Amino acid sequence: MPTETPIEERLSAVEAAIEELRRRMPASSPNWLDQVVGSLKDEPAFDEVLAYGRAFREADRPGVQGDRP
Repeated sequence: MPTETPIEERLSAVEAAIEELRRRMPASSPNWLDQVVGSLKDEPAFDEVLAYGRAFREADRPGVQGDRP
């Protein structure tokens, strides 16, 4: 009958794996959000996508018409 690994051993294995992942990570990884913000500002279709999204949301609200700030 197989014996179960004690929780202490399992926890030690998890901690070792986390430490290995931390070692592999670059010292300072760039913030993904900083890389994305503004990346589509010169894309002509972006304004169109925003307009579609706005129209979709406004269509979901009865009595709301026109552009909102």
